[in-house]
Amino acid sequence: MQKENWNDAIKDITLPDEEVRQAALARWNQLAKPLHGMGKLEETIARIAAIQGTIHPLIDKKGIVILCADNGIVKEGVSQTGDEVTAVVAGNFLSGQTSVCKMAKAAGADVLPYDIGIRTDVKGLTRTPYKISCGTNNFLREPAMTRKETIQAIHIGMQIVKERKQEGYEILATGEMGIGNTTTSSAVACSLTGEPVEVMTGRGAGLSDKGLTRKKAVIREGLDKWRPDPSDVVDVLSKVGGLDLAGLAGVFLGCAKYQIPAVLDGFISSVAALAAARIHPAVRNYLFASHCSKEPAHARILKELGMEAPLCLEMALGEGTGACALFPLLDMAMAVYEEMSSFDDIQIAQYEEFTT
Repeated sequence: MQKENWNDAIKDITLPDEEVRQAALARWNQLAKPLHGMGKLEETIARIAAIQGTIHPLIDKKGIVILCADNGIVKEGVSQTGDEVTAVVAGNFLSGQTSVCKMAKAAGADVLPYDIGIRTDVKGLTRTPYKISCGTNNFLREPAMTRKETIQAIHIGMQIVKERKQEGYEILATGEMGIGNTTTSSAVACSLTGEPVEVMTGRGAGLSDKGLTRKKAVIREGLDKWRPDPSDVVDVLSKVGGLDLAGLAGVFLGCAKYQIPAVLDGFISSVAALAAARIHPAVRNYLFASHCSKEPAHARILKELGMEAPLCLEMALGEGTGACALFPLLDMAMAVYEEMSSFDDIQIAQYEEFTT
């Protein structure tokens, strides 16, 4: 990073407890089932145990942190709808009338929306100190944000996690709402990975062929104009990113700092996770992929993070819906892990592990 000293903010980030992870894996092997019969869910629960520092982790209190913000780049015709939709959907989070609200109710999770930068205030949602500005700039005309605003958004994301940790949340999923944020995410992804615009840009919420062509041209022009420095995450986010992306990067940093498992949603939150991991590599150890979305670059970003999504459902909703879809699987895995009899309990010999 340049100019800013991040040591005070992230100096407490450490790796999860590897001894606890190994002990949790050993516990899985003692349960009266075929070895590794629960597949990747066994490693997932073991990682959660390591993060919480106990062989008996808890994921009963679940939250979905949703950061809402508008993007000035919408003025360039990169989305099918106008940015007035952001405020409408954000308001619907409060009334429970969104896809993620319905899914969260079924999954036993709380929806936790924040206005971090919607163009207009939303009654019941807009609060200080979370809102930084009324949207970002059009990054074809000027940088999306100042460095100060970007850093403020990152710190607010971390503060949100601290507050939710104090309230007893044991696992957090991530979501976002902001018209135009697949454009900002693609721009940030191109800068951080070096991949071409054509690889990293999809149709978002349903662009036509003409709209997609325009979107790619806008991203290419913005990157050519501002030349964001991939070694400086704040530079990238401030020039072509968004307040939701910067805030989500802070959420992932906060989850690492306060030792809370963080479940990624789709392409947008995964790009934010990559930004966080570039700020502090240990963040990767606190991240859990949920699904691989229809956005073509999502799989590429997950690969960059060294992650593989357990669900491939061709979802394209955002809001944290894909992350929420993972929660019931985790609950089922925890039920097996905590409640199933061991080989000793039923007095039969344990399976032997054979390697090839």
